[in-house]
Amino acid sequence: MKISQKTLSSKSSTQQKVVAKELRKLRIKSDLSQDELATRAGIDRKTINRIENGHFSPTLDTITRLSLVLRITPGTLLGSGRRTKK
Repeated sequence: MKISQKTLSSKSSTQQKVVAKELRKLRIKSDLSQDELATRAGIDRKTINRIENGHFSPTLDTITRLSLVLRITPGTLLGSGRRTKK
């Protein structure tokens, strides 16, 4: 079975949207600004902004750092537990 580049891009784009939505929701729930979250996670504030706006896919290291600050599992940030269409 061949998977087209368009299919891969679509799944990647969908995952970016999930991460963007979850990060913003969890950051606000934790009463943190983008700057505060970035400082505590040891990453650039612009990176937080790009992730929340769906313009950047975070690395596993970034997801781990954000998860530690937000006191969640990396899977939570990735939207695990949600049903996805196949």
